[in-house]
Formats: sequence, C-alpha cells, structure tokens
Amino acid sequence: MMYRRLLVVSVVLAGLTLAACRRESPPPPAPVEEAEEAGPDLDSLRAYEDSVRAAEEAARLAAERERAVADARAILEQRVHFDFDESAIRSDTEQVLRQKLAILNNSPQVQLRLEGHTDERGSVEYNQALGSRRAQSVLEFFTQNGISANRFQTTSYGEERPLVNESNESAWAQNRRVEFVIISGGDQINPPGS
Repeated sequence: MMYRRLLVVSVVLAGLTLAACRRESPPPPAPVEEAEEAGPDLDSLRAYEDSVRAAEEAARLAAERERAVADARAILEQRVHFDFDESAIRSDTEQVLRQKLAILNNSPQVQLRLEGHTDERGSVEYNQALGSRRAQSVLEFFTQNGISANRFQTTSYGEERPLVNESNESAWAQNRRVEFVIISGGDQINPPGS
C-alpha cells in the first residue's frame, strides 16, 4: 500500500512538473506598421510635430516682424539733404519723407526731433537760421500730410555739428541736412502694412 501511494504521489508530481514546464508561450508582438497606425503614440508624435512646426512658424514671424521694425526705425532715422543755401524739399528728399510718413501714420506714439544742419559757409547766425528753416520745412511737409505738429520738436545746430569735417563740395553736400531723432515711442514702431 505504501508502495502504491508512493507511486501515485510520484505520478502526480511528474504530471505537475510537466505541466509547469509546458506553459504556453506568449503571442508574438504585432508587426511594427500595425502598432504605429493603431496606437496613441502616433497621435502624440503627430501632436508634438505640429507643436514644433507652430513654434517654428511663430519664431519665423517674430523674426520677420523684428526685421521690419528695424527697417522702419532705420527709415525714420534716415537723414535728408538740401541744396546750397536752400530749405526747399528736393524730390529725393520728398521720397524719403514719404517713406517716413507711412511709418508715422502707422505709429501714432512715435515722436521725432528734427535737427537742422548747414555747411560751414556763411555766418554763424545765418547758418543757425538756415538750419531752423530746413527743420521747419520738413515739419511743414509732415503736417501738410496729416501728421500732428505736436509729434515733432525742431532745433537747429547750424554749422556746429558737421557730419563730415572737411571743406569741399562733397563734405558740404553731406552737411546740409536734417537729422531725425526718435524722442518717444521708439518701442512702438509699426511698419506700414502691419
């Protein structure tokens, strides 16, 4: 009897051992293409790529605007020149002033100081008055084109601040000018069309 029990226990143990060793293997993983199409990871990846593209586009637009503002500032600060002993606006001067006008119309917070200059020929008093007339003629151009006079200050330096410190026609031509200094609203420049 003992022998039988021992035999039954041995058979049962052998069966359990075989059953334990004989587990079914797990199913093979799904092919890569199916996993990519079906899973939420693909949606996350697409959302991430979309956000990267949106950030790159926003950065591009910001850089574009920054360049446009820098260009507009350069136009506002661009000097204009005058003929000898004249304060009348020349055609090339008018073209520059019209570019400034478009920016000023689009940037109502911007205020400018118009600084009149002359070459060294003539008396100090005469050149002071001529520089003032040049600044005033630029102011009149702006006001006649709808910009309020309270957005400008005018001053004359006459011959005191030459751009080129030489005594020849080329230097004199560069010194006969009005310079533009942004005195307010420099951080609120809006290029035309923005």
